[in-house]
Amino acid sequence: MGKRGAKIFGVSFFKAKYIFLFIGLLCLWTSSYAKGMAEVNSMPFSQLQEIPNDSTNKKTKIDISYPNSSTVWDITQPAKLEWSTINIGSEKSIRFFLALNDMVVQELGTFKNSFSVSDIILAKNISTGDAYQVVGIELFPDNKYQIAKFATPYFSIKNPISDARKKAYEEKNRQKPTPSSTKVVEPVNQFDGRNITYVKEVAFDKEDITIDIWDHGRQDDDIVSIYLNGKTVIAKHLLTYQRKRVTCKLEKGKPNDLFLYAHNLGKSPPNTVSIEITDGSTSEKIILNSDLKSCEAVQISVKP
Repeated sequence: MGKRGAKIFGVSFFKAKYIFLFIGLLCLWTSSYAKGMAEVNSMPFSQLQEIPNDSTNKKTKIDISYPNSSTVWDITQPAKLEWSTINIGSEKSIRFFLALNDMVVQELGTFKNSFSVSDIILAKNISTGDAYQVVGIELFPDNKYQIAKFATPYFSIKNPISDARKKAYEEKNRQKPTPSSTKVVEPVNQFDGRNITYVKEVAFDKEDITIDIWDHGRQDDDIVSIYLNGKTVIAKHLLTYQRKRVTCKLEKGKPNDLFLYAHNLGKSPPNTVSIEITDGSTSEKIILNSDLKSCEAVQISVKP
């Protein structure tokens, strides 16, 4: 009888040899798996925890410990930063910003991950306030989809030079005016530590006016506010070629101060704004420029 006709345990010889081959391979795999598990089971638990993962999947973290909620920076003194990190090497860099009311007022610098830095010079135009924050951002992360960043609690900054100027100005305004048939109103010459420069005087027949503002020149991410007599009429507006319109009411019998306040410098400093003011019958077009140290303004009056 040929090989195909032979039988083993009721199974043909041809089929039986493949069954034995499969059983042999199964035994070989079972033996290898059991040996590997024995090695893992004999390994201390502490070593099992130390088996590394892919480093690019590790989550990075920044924690700024100074300044904190009890910190008070004096503008006349160098500032310092202290921080800690997780999964960020010492060769990496971190960029820090000073922010006020969610707006960046100064870039403090880019530093290696050394956990502290001192002798940071603060900008002289930063005003006294209690709502400042430092923001830290990881640069060039290994995982571009996960960037470590941290914002401190609110802390305080004092600017004694600016405060002294403001106090002197308020004292001057409290002095009893000299009797006169005509009331003289001194123009505002400073706001939030910034000098105000008046570039034009305009007059309208009516006290109800409309103000349009838009970006003058090319759009470069300028963010501005417009103030009328110290009150915000347009707040933190991103300038585009599309006009932003508001209506306001002027005060009769006195000059009304309208000035431009820059929250950033955009891509092409200074911030330049086109403004059109109208009372419905008369209109005036004005261009104002402002940076982080100064503001341009106009005086508006209502004709008697």
